Amino acid sequence: MTTSLATPSGAFALEREDRAGAETSAEPTPRAIEHLEQAVGRVVRGKAEVIRLAVVSLLAGGHVLIEDVPGVGKTTLAQTLARALGLAFQRIQFTSDLLPSDIIGVSIFNQKTQDFQFVPGPVFANVLLADEINRATPKTQSALLEAMSEHKVSVERKRYSLPMPFLVLATQNPLEYQGTFPLPESQLDRFLMSLEMGYPPRDDERQLLMSGGVDELAETVEPVISEAELLGLQARAKQIQVTEKLVDYILALAETTRTSSEFTLPVSTRGVQSLYRAAQALALCEGRDYAVPDDVQRLAVPVLGHRVMLKRGSGGSAEAREAIRRILASTPVPL
Repeated sequence: MTTSLATPSGAFALEREDRAGAETSAEPTPRAIEHLEQAVGRVVRGKAEVIRLAVVSLLAGGHVLIEDVPGVGKTTLAQTLARALGLAFQRIQFTSDLLPSDIIGVSIFNQKTQDFQFVPGPVFANVLLADEINRATPKTQSALLEAMSEHKVSVERKRYSLPMPFLVLATQNPLEYQGTFPLPESQLDRFLMSLEMGYPPRDDERQLLMSGGVDELAETVEPVISEAELLGLQARAKQIQVTEKLVDYILALAETTRTSSEFTLPVSTRGVQSLYRAAQALALCEGRDYAVPDDVQRLAVPVLGHRVMLKRGSGGSAEAREAIRRILASTPVPL
């Protein structure tokens, strides 16, 4: 992302030189992360940045919302990432007649025990693909709120814990498409990141046509990272150093949305925490044990853009993302 920074050009250039010198001695990107991105990149071509951000969200322990027009690879990205993780995987095709019990499960009467027995739904998995999530009604969408926030579900006054790690990969069609229901703000806020696929570069699209498509290729993806490795990387990401100045920078970005008359829904505290955790995870992917302002700038739009609402637009709109870019351009960057 190209951003006009409100800092003296000379000072910012010196900062980049100092940072580059420090990064030459930084640790290399963990091999498990490289293998994961390479496995996904063999299927989802020309989308290295989208893949990197999806992996960042995974390492930060967050959920991912992939939004774009149909047919650009949203489901393919989610499926391939899930296959490469080698974890328990479930897919739900969201439709207008889907019920909450179809997601979290239901209690049925057991004739042998003469008692009701809970039958877990597909949400009891490590990776849940919620395909076209906004085609379900708001009541069904809300069934995921507790699971995404607390990693638990409540059924008939009982709470059941979900397996860990737990990740929701959701795809969403633009709201102007027929048969869609907008996600409530409370649910949008539970996605750590919102990504846009976009169309692939021409050369990659040409290779896609010549190879006959990605369906068969996606079926061949093998797990490249174990559950223990993933949990270890998530724990390692939490140890990444974030200086007080960088924390103040994150808070300044959020505070601007709260004081500006342009926003009717500013960045929440959950949004601030998400940006902090994502910056740690990105630093780990970049082979550093510390986060830098560039991490925050690179992540601000995908982490914050879907959480805010403008007076003239809906949450997660292109105008909202552009407003976050303007805030980035006007907020002084710490040296």
